[in-house]
Amino acid sequence: MMEFLYFPEDPSDYIPALITLVVFIIGAVAALYLFMKKAKKEEKEAQERYADMYHAAEKMSKQSKEKDDQSI
Repeated sequence: MMEFLYFPEDPSDYIPALITLVVFIIGAVAALYLFMKKAKKEEKEAQERYADMYHAAEKMSKQSKEKDDQSI
C-alpha cells in the first residue's frame, strides 16, 4: 500500500519548497500593501468629492428653507 504523506529523509529536499513559500509570502505582503495604499488614496478622494457635494446640498437646503419662510 502506498503511503499517503511523503516525508523525505534528506532535509535539503525542503529547500525549494521553502524558497517558493517565501517568494509567495513576500508577493502577498507586497500586494496587500499596494491595495491598502490605493484604498487610502481613493478614500481621501471620495471624502473630498462628497464633502463638496454635502456643502452644496446644505447650502441649497438653507436657501429652500429661507424661501419657504418668506412665502409664509
